[in-house]
Amino acid sequence: MWKDFFFFPLSQRIGIVLIICLIVLCSIVNFCIPFFSSEDDFETDPDDIAVFETFKQSLVSLDSARHSKKIQTYPRSDKSVHEKSFRQSASEIHLFAFNPNTLDSTGFVALGLRPYVISNILKYRRKGGEFRDSEAFGKVYGLTEEQFADLESYIQIPKADTLQLKEEPKYAITLEPAVKVVVELNTADTTQLMQVQGIGRGYARSIIRFRQQTGGFTSIEQLREIYGMTTENYQSIAPYCTVDPASIRKIKVNTASVERLRAHPYLNFYQAKQIYELRRKKGKLTKIQDIEKLSEMNDSVLMKIGPYLSFE
Repeated sequence: MWKDFFFFPLSQRIGIVLIICLIVLCSIVNFCIPFFSSEDDFETDPDDIAVFETFKQSLVSLDSARHSKKIQTYPRSDKSVHEKSFRQSASEIHLFAFNPNTLDSTGFVALGLRPYVISNILKYRRKGGEFRDSEAFGKVYGLTEEQFADLESYIQIPKADTLQLKEEPKYAITLEPAVKVVVELNTADTTQLMQVQGIGRGYARSIIRFRQQTGGFTSIEQLREIYGMTTENYQSIAPYCTVDPASIRKIKVNTASVERLRAHPYLNFYQAKQIYELRRKKGKLTKIQDIEKLSEMNDSVLMKIGPYLSFE
């Protein structure tokens, strides 16, 4: 393995060494990070804070004697979190007709709901949720059965909030059949390829990338090698594609370096090296049969790479 390493050009060997160094460096950094990181500060949801402040402001207008406030301290990794707990008496709860899809936090406070329950309702609505009936409101996390029983008769959800009818088109739309376009795979650009039904921007770019890497298409069947190409897509695209083998770019076997040979997708490093060594020992290669006896070659590889080789 190390002998093969020295077949690579100096620039590639330097690149391999740099990559190995980077991997080692990243491993060391990853190992050391836990020793320098500190615990994350305790975070409070902004929505919970907003509801808490609304709840607190609503208490200003009420008789302070009817409320009991106490400070509770919860230890958490040498930090303290202070939380005010409130208790509302039944005489301070004002029941009224409301729509849970539009009522603000102050209204929910007046109905006697706890801040975390109100926060759950607002989060649900902000994410696009909608209460279609009173039963749906009763499923809010944190809402007790007793609270729902007290509020159920006051819930009023207009039908406009629950029914969203889609208008049927008054007239049928007839689409003109797409014009069938035939493209030549070795010369068509992205725009031309996308005119074929079934070829989007992604497929068009993949076709051009494959063409650049191989030197061109020698048969339409090579479309099956495009990344992501399904059988259904191939069958719909193939009838509208043509291939001109005369336009492919060939590799001059008798002058190409190992790097040039191995750059082709159909040849690996060892096959390229064997072709290069055979040429160096034997001299000029004149036909495909000259390389078919190489140990790294087989009929499948020769059939695929043959059209891309020039023995001039």
